[in-house]
Amino acid sequence: MNTVMVITLLGIVSIAVVGMTGRRAKSKDLGDWTVGKRGFSSVATWFLQAGESFTTFSFLGLAGLAFGGGVAACYALAYLAISIVLQYLTGPRIWRLGRDRGYITQADFFADRFNSPLLGKVVAVVGAVFLLPYLQLQITGLGLIVQLATGSKAGGTLSMVLATGLTVAFVLWSGIRGLARAAYLKDVLMVVALLALLIAVPLSFDGGVGQLFHDVQDQHPTLLGFHGEYDTTFFVTATVISGIGGGLATMAHLWPPVLSARSPQALRRNYVWLPMYQVALAVPVLVGFAGILLLSPDSGSQEILLTLAGHTMPDWLVAVVAVAAASAAMVPSAAIVMGISTLVSRNLLPARTERSRLRANHVCVVVAAALALVLGLTRPDLLGNLLLLTYGGLSQLAPATLAALAKKNLLGTIPALLGIVTGVAVLAWLTFGGTDIGTWDAGLIALAPNLVVTVVAQLVVRRRTAGAERATTRKEAVAA
Repeated sequence: MNTVMVITLLGIVSIAVVGMTGRRAKSKDLGDWTVGKRGFSSVATWFLQAGESFTTFSFLGLAGLAFGGGVAACYALAYLAISIVLQYLTGPRIWRLGRDRGYITQADFFADRFNSPLLGKVVAVVGAVFLLPYLQLQITGLGLIVQLATGSKAGGTLSMVLATGLTVAFVLWSGIRGLARAAYLKDVLMVVALLALLIAVPLSFDGGVGQLFHDVQDQHPTLLGFHGEYDTTFFVTATVISGIGGGLATMAHLWPPVLSARSPQALRRNYVWLPMYQVALAVPVLVGFAGILLLSPDSGSQEILLTLAGHTMPDWLVAVVAVAAASAAMVPSAAIVMGISTLVSRNLLPARTERSRLRANHVCVVVAAALALVLGLTRPDLLGNLLLLTYGGLSQLAPATLAALAKKNLLGTIPALLGIVTGVAVLAWLTFGGTDIGTWDAGLIALAPNLVVTVVAQLVVRRRTAGAERATTRKEAVAA
């Protein structure tokens, strides 16, 4: 076992240990485990929300996308900025509704605002199903990170199993408080790793970053514009659907950090500065551009960042980068598995007491993590595709979410339900039916029939309601 492997495994264990220290006392109900006492400070909320920007996709996917698609990789910076602007508008409203109505999950919001437990259950199913590939992405990415850093496929598999088990352990033990504590460590590690990568790779070129792009322009000019499968359509549609998915609160695992905040002001302060934090995502993009010049065109896209790190850094620093990347998998994994388990235990499974509900939730944590691990080991997929599938699927909740955030819900239960089902069905057909849609994002295409069905159904409901009201008025007049 080499030095990189030893440091990486110790780092993975350390992340879990830090997460376990977040526990204050044994949670007596699901609400305490999920959102604490709704009193998290601005700092704690910052780390919980900022951590979502840095996942395994940040390390492997973005560098690989820049290597193969050039400037198209910048869609990640664009959609995150859009997402945070939208969150600035929606986050405080969600917080107030959650405090006043006792929401713990995204599905609670739907069940309450539409006065429909059935719609709440449908949203819980959609949320859990489409978050699962996102959880698989983190676990698969962690295995790839360790495998590339250590050169050992067995080491990658071992790290997937170990990290998944440890993530489950600290989530069960500490809940959202452990997640917040681990997020502190994760962000420190991320800053160190990104600075090291920025110094070691792009800035190692004579002339720095400017010379790097001059060389790319001379040797691979097409990569500085939209081209091929990474054309303008890809960039725009991927940016729009991802911005909608993140900004309109369609992802269940983003709700606990919002609901656990101390105040809406704490959220707004964070949203003002979070776009600056996303600038750090430019580092993996720069590394991907460096790979264009330094590596063979046949290199695997997911290997770019850590391959260059291995060429330009000593082993101990490569290990630090690997640990940071592992934390970028474990902390989001913890948030995602919490999102899935609370949807299932709170909104789908019956429970007689809060204690039995909490036990059911803990079982769901184990089952969700185990399922994602098995899928990660047996059916690994491209990281970017998995991410876009998650955003595309969950974005089908956006129209109903936006309507329900208004002071008075603008949408009926049946139109909301029909729109969501239509959007998900069309997305499934586009994704698994072999339909050629070019470089369009399937989620954005599916959102169009979703909106059409929603609007038409709402107009029909309103017309029938108005007709029934007129008939009632006439009867009352005749009776008088």
